Amino acid sequence: MGLPGRDGGPARAGRRITVMDVGGTTLRVGTFDAGAGGLLPGVRRTPVDGLARFPGEPVEALQRRVVEQIAREAGRPGVAGADGLCVAFAGPVDRDGAVRGAPTVWGGGGGVLPLRELLAARLPVPVLVVNDLTAAAWRYGAASPEPFCLLTISSGIGNKVFRGGEVLLDDEGHGGELGHWTYDRSPDAPRCDCGGRGHLGALASGRGVLAAVRRAALADPAGYARSALGGLPEPGNPAIAAAVRAGDPFATEVLRGTLVPLAAAIGGVFASIGIRRYVLMGGFALAVGERYRELLAAELVRQGCFGLTDAEAGAMVVLGADDDDHGLIGAGLLMDRRLGAAAREVAV
Repeated sequence: MGLPGRDGGPARAGRRITVMDVGGTTLRVGTFDAGAGGLLPGVRRTPVDGLARFPGEPVEALQRRVVEQIAREAGRPGVAGADGLCVAFAGPVDRDGAVRGAPTVWGGGGGVLPLRELLAARLPVPVLVVNDLTAAAWRYGAASPEPFCLLTISSGIGNKVFRGGEVLLDDEGHGGELGHWTYDRSPDAPRCDCGGRGHLGALASGRGVLAAVRRAALADPAGYARSALGGLPEPGNPAIAAAVRAGDPFATEVLRGTLVPLAAAIGGVFASIGIRRYVLMGGFALAVGERYRELLAAELVRQGCFGLTDAEAGAMVVLGADDDDHGLIGAGLLMDRRLGAAAREVAV
């Protein structure tokens, strides 16, 4: 069933909303207590039945698996009987809740998946499907009048701009895909998960940083050998984050290089629409923590933001909450707003 209206009202005491965050590797399922404004204990995490678990399967088969998994999770004991379901999904989602692409979940290609329609036909509650970063933006936007851009730096890169009480998107879900902005147009630029080359996500995401470390190790074997990373059989992102936090020169310099295109993207957002607050989330950025924020802020100052002083440019970046509940909490807040609006329309 649809959810009319965009203006929300106060949370109804006792309203419980099932919230899901469907990522490239993990499906998170929880219950949002609208009266308390937070998640109930016991968030469930399980592998997504997508590309990571079933490599090589056709896109259509993976889409069916994911739909079945979401419906199955919505019917689990302790989840069934909620007042609504909101799914935060890793891919562009249009205003009707159809997923228009999901490279990290089922790879490239495949048609538009009418996910909200498919779930609503099987479940006895209102269903809302939104992009995962759209949901996450509501965690910060619900209580903040100041416009901001939410950036996630994890296995990929994504963003959403929250302004005037709404996430800025067109009806087809376009907007907030900075990770697929082409920065490096050379023919041998690193390849993105979507198949393109030189995209921001391929250069500056957690996977992009890992690939940059490997390239730097080949180009500077002596520097790599002196690094804390050099003594590891196969360093991954946790080791890279730890090395940067500890001040390792090799790891820090590699990260600094990957922040050049990210700062350029932020500068473009600022120059085009004047957003002056950038909230960082995502496993890799938060694993590095304050040092990531410092290095990115320094690169913004180095590149310059037209019309801002160095101090103003350096203060543009802040860290989000250090957890992985952004999509779940935001989904609950957004769904409660929509349910409140629907209830008022019925009452009129």
